[in-house]
Amino acid sequence: MQLSGLKYGSKLLELVEFPVAEFLTGAATHDEIQNLINKYGKIVVKPSFSGGVGKKGKAGLIKIVDNLTDALLAKEKLYFATIQYGSKTVKANGVTFEAFIPAELEVYFSIADSTIYRKPIFTISPYGGVDIESLGPDKIKVNDIDPFIGLKSFDLTNQLNDTGCPEEFISPLVQHLPKLWELYDNYGLTTIEINPIRMARINNKLVPIACDIKASFDNDSPAWKRLMLPNAIFQADTTPFESEINQLRTYQGQSDVLEMNSNGTILPFMFGGGATSAATETLGASAIFASDFGGNPPYEKMYEISSIVFKHWLPKANVLVLIGGKANNTDIYVTFKGVFDALRDTMVRDGKKPLYVIIGRGGPNLVKGMFYAKDILDTLKLPYRIFGFDTSMIKVLEYAKKIDTWWGETGKAEYIKKYKK
Repeated sequence: MQLSGLKYGSKLLELVEFPVAEFLTGAATHDEIQNLINKYGKIVVKPSFSGGVGKKGKAGLIKIVDNLTDALLAKEKLYFATIQYGSKTVKANGVTFEAFIPAELEVYFSIADSTIYRKPIFTISPYGGVDIESLGPDKIKVNDIDPFIGLKSFDLTNQLNDTGCPEEFISPLVQHLPKLWELYDNYGLTTIEINPIRMARINNKLVPIACDIKASFDNDSPAWKRLMLPNAIFQADTTPFESEINQLRTYQGQSDVLEMNSNGTILPFMFGGGATSAATETLGASAIFASDFGGNPPYEKMYEISSIVFKHWLPKANVLVLIGGKANNTDIYVTFKGVFDALRDTMVRDGKKPLYVIIGRGGPNLVKGMFYAKDILDTLKLPYRIFGFDTSMIKVLEYAKKIDTWWGETGKAEYIKKYKK
């Protein structure tokens, strides 16, 4: 679960009285926008995305304007803007008009769970902004947080001094940043990131003002529910493929998918949590999606899932992998029959596609399922390799990556030459 931007992020910061830039939503009237411009001289127009989408500045999706006409033009351009975030194209749904805060310093600050330290960490830099990811270790510092003690002023002071932060900015930062630990610790957050915090002079006094925020919440913690945030803000965009598969969740068995890389070349049918973790990590960017099709799905569901997968991705794929441990209750014959019937029917309907198939499974009716798969693959004249439950899943997945590389370089061409009619 994630959110980004001031529209809802401001509600978090207000809980701990952390200063936030004044803003309006896309529903603001012309008079309200003009009054904001009159008050601050300039305003910042940003698209609103569902989920924790960042890097809007680098993508050119942030506009600074000083008049109503340009503000409305920016709104028109950004209201449904798209951004490539990771492997997905995400579409905005709205904008915010935010006060432009003149500042002598921009600060990056975050608190997050760390798998390295096995405790929370904070990251801080007085060189915040769009170039934060390119900073060297002398300009951005990381420090662990003892969860029983919390975020202490002396740790912040030491790290800011080490980055060369001007002394006059340290005191106001140290006064306000510990408030973010209170927010993190009390409301079920796993990450909170503010970039930038702009150091503004108000009545000749330096004040850190949050100008953007990203946050993630722990699904298993009930604490975030006390925030009374609308569920809609946690709804990330789904691709047509994900949406189509997710409609099958009401049936027996699992059908969870997450599109990883639309330019990948391996179709991974994963069965069980262990296979999902292993395949996602081992296959990396080669995997088109992550999945878990375990839970003993009936034939009809497995056939429908497979048909959707092949409809969307078969033209792009080099390798089809069916991977899982030794199942306790999933009928291997039933799941294999669903997958390979769908593969056969798709190729009969849409034309034959060069594809290398790799199987690594165990469980009830394994041999019957493997022979069924073999008969269809032989009929389709597709190459394949079958591994039993006694072969490591990691070894099967590493083999699949090697076949994917070979198939893309020479194997596919050799296959087409051999079976060319």
